[in-house]
Amino acid sequence: MESEAVAVGLVGAGPWAATMHAPVLAAGPQTRLTAVWARRADAAAQLAGRLGAHAARSYPELLDRCEAVAFAVPPDVQANLAPLAARAGKALLLEKPIGLDLGAARRLADTVAEHGVVTQLVLTKRYHPRTREFLAEAAGFAAAGARTHYLHGAFLGGAMATGWRLTLGALYDLGPHLLDLADAALGPIEQVRAAGDSRRWIELTCRHRGGAVSQMSLSGAVGLPSSRAGIELFGPAGTLALDFGTVDHGACWPVLRAEFAAAVRSGVPHALDVRRGLMLQELLDQAGRCDT
Repeated sequence: MESEAVAVGLVGAGPWAATMHAPVLAAGPQTRLTAVWARRADAAAQLAGRLGAHAARSYPELLDRCEAVAFAVPPDVQANLAPLAARAGKALLLEKPIGLDLGAARRLADTVAEHGVVTQLVLTKRYHPRTREFLAEAAGFAAAGARTHYLHGAFLGGAMATGWRLTLGALYDLGPHLLDLADAALGPIEQVRAAGDSRRWIELTCRHRGGAVSQMSLSGAVGLPSSRAGIELFGPAGTLALDFGTVDHGACWPVLRAEFAAAVRSGVPHALDVRRGLMLQELLDQAGRCDT
């Protein structure tokens, strides 16, 4: 017998919420979008109306209408609102980074632990079959090091050129993707150092447990017709690579949705949960303190 669809409320009605979170959650069948709330009531009403959901007039009203909450808002807003949902017993679908600073991220993770709610991160590329194939191959690949990159021009203008991204730059927006992937492929990152300007171009050098070293190039302010991103491992046996150009978001979201619903129904935490988000936040904080 199939489980009843998880009732999800969405916080946020901006471009990312409207193009990704809302339609994916509304499409089901594992989830159903029950309500939308945003600080801009008109945007929330428009998005909710398009997908047959309720436009909540307040955040408490949204919480009353769902059993799980998805966030598509700036990290500082998420870090303030998500603990309230956790205290209300709601499962959380969280964006990365989980906060704008390490203190806020720790408070969120502590609240989740205290109330025992299920959490999951929207690290979209980790849900693609090709990424999972790559990581399975990486587990048997003796890597001495890796080079990774994530480059685009979205911060030069348009919907993604928003306040927190322009202030903190590529480190906090793109960094979680590469740090997470390198950590999963080469082993736990024990130290990260940064050089450059996160608002223009930043380089990270990571030392992994076991001795491997990875290097990361990040920028959201270079003129490219499309984003370029990927990872390549190097070792005695040669190379092992993943080109994010082959990773289509359209194939990631259905997997993410199904796994979130399964985690909510089973009560078993997803591997990519708030604890993973806190680990990434600690690495971001370490890198940010040496960003010059």
